[in-house]
Amino acid sequence: MTAQSPETPVQPRRPGPPKELLSSASFLLKRVGFAVKERMVGAFEEVGLSMYDHAILALLHEEPRETQATIADALGFDPSHLVGVLDELEERGLIARRRDPADRRRHLVTMTPAGEDALKQLRAIGKRVDDEFFKPLDAAERKTLTALLARLASHHDARYRSNGGS
Repeated sequence: MTAQSPETPVQPRRPGPPKELLSSASFLLKRVGFAVKERMVGAFEEVGLSMYDHAILALLHEEPRETQATIADALGFDPSHLVGVLDELEERGLIARRRDPADRRRHLVTMTPAGEDALKQLRAIGKRVDDEFFKPLDAAERKTLTALLARLASHHDARYRSNGGS
């Protein structure tokens, strides 16, 4: 038995899931996903933004003249929910919407300079959360995990394929 340091309080062991679940990649992926989402949501809420905001601003950074429909499709968002998120981003001055001159039924969405600043802030928060959450993994393990998750994501959803590959 090892002695506990004075700074480390002894915590009773909480009961955990059964071994059957602990050996299930799907179960573990779900639990890890919930845990990182909770941390990311909390960190973004501290600055009054959300994971949806981050996704939209990141997309607009890459594709500055997106329509509401292409944003919803690219991110897998419900179009009716997206409109509310875009309304909030527009009210905060982070995006601008204007009618598409080629098709007056559509709105083109662009990021404003304030949106660029918010995206930089969200990226820094995301990096900090990632660094804290994935601290038990070294750089090579993180790279491998990311590659494996990207492979799974692209297998199940073509939107996750980079450069049209699988």
